[in-house]
Amino acid sequence: METFENLNLTSPLQNAIEDLGFTHPTPIQLKAFPVIRSGKNVIGISQTGTGKTLAFTLPLLQDLGFTKQLTPRILILVPTRELVIQIVEQVKNFSKYMNLRIQGIYGGTNINTQKKAVREGVDVIVATPGRLYDIVIDGSLKLKTIKKVVIDEVDVMLDLGFRFQLNNLFELLPSSRQNIMFSATMTEEIDELIQDFFIAPETISIAVSGTPLDNISQAKYGVKNFYTKINLLVHLLKDKESYKKVLIFVSGKRNADRIFEKLDEDFNGELGVIHSNKTQNYRFKAIEKFEEGTSRLLLSTDVMARGLDLNQISHVINFNVPAFPENYMHRIGRTGRAEQEGSSILLFTAKEREFVEAIETLMVHEISEIEIPEEVEISKQLTPDERPDDYVYKNPNRNLKLQEGGASFHEKKAKNQKTNQGGKYRRELAKKYKKPKSRGGKKKK
Repeated sequence: METFENLNLTSPLQNAIEDLGFTHPTPIQLKAFPVIRSGKNVIGISQTGTGKTLAFTLPLLQDLGFTKQLTPRILILVPTRELVIQIVEQVKNFSKYMNLRIQGIYGGTNINTQKKAVREGVDVIVATPGRLYDIVIDGSLKLKTIKKVVIDEVDVMLDLGFRFQLNNLFELLPSSRQNIMFSATMTEEIDELIQDFFIAPETISIAVSGTPLDNISQAKYGVKNFYTKINLLVHLLKDKESYKKVLIFVSGKRNADRIFEKLDEDFNGELGVIHSNKTQNYRFKAIEKFEEGTSRLLLSTDVMARGLDLNQISHVINFNVPAFPENYMHRIGRTGRAEQEGSSILLFTAKEREFVEAIETLMVHEISEIEIPEEVEISKQLTPDERPDDYVYKNPNRNLKLQEGGASFHEKKAKNQKTNQGGKYRRELAKKYKKPKSRGGKKKK
């Protein structure tokens, strides 16, 4: 089996890798190393948990020598601030024996502090596109010396609407640069981006999106509705012996908050939630508690959990079925990392069955279905999306004036039928000064 020593790393890199306890490179790390070092444009397609960060960082650091120049040489673009912080920490660990300046740039924090940091000199920048574009346009940062550009989790970046910023940043970057892109899925929009900016790229594909991961057991439950899913979830999560560390994927911020309120009744202190409406500090603390084991359960939308390096997750529960089957593969890849055993549970309603079938078609694998335990209550409560078209919602604030009276309708009493005629003073004036019957108030002869 190949080891990192076979890559002939520089002594500082080899020592850092040994300190981290890494011995054998993953397939994506092994394949990407020589291709990235060759200077070619690279497209890496690999599932989460396969070591993508080290796959592009190692070859970049291998050839990065010391310099006194103030402007950066490597740019790494990622979709979220959590990923920026995570990758900055990882790059610092990999380069601990090298004299490098690494700076993270992301929104939600003081932009002036970041401007000052880049003016003082930086070698590697890890950034979200929006904040980076603001700093570049401001003139605080020059991109003319960038030689290598990495776009990580590009599919999420495009989902978040960063195509405009990416296009503008590419226009500001030097034309003679190496482009490196990593993604868990390949879409038409990504293909368009490649056609626009990548010249003769080499594709490295490991663990194709539709291949089920062998070390993850998968199961599914057919469930009546949203609130029955919550009842089932509570029933399952009460088994703390089995469900030691659980990541629950939810579609949408509103649903995440709705589920959190219900689960918090039974698992107060054990539960965290992250989505884009939560403050940066709140999200960091929720992730930190989950990673340290202080909290056992973490609710998250797809975007927030994308790319985060969360370890030792025993179960991934898909509260909803993703519309794109590739996203299911990415979700379940959060468990069973580094060849450990993991479990995945999928909850689906009748409306979501077609999405389940699309996932099974992509994987060429049928997920085993389990009957709902008898003790789980089938809820009659419906969300607005689940209510039938002929459902009559009784709005307590409805305007009764706009409704016709029914059989029990009675006319108002005379004293209540008065209408607003204005003040008495205005009425008296109106009587005194009537509108003229002809132009100029002249009477006709």
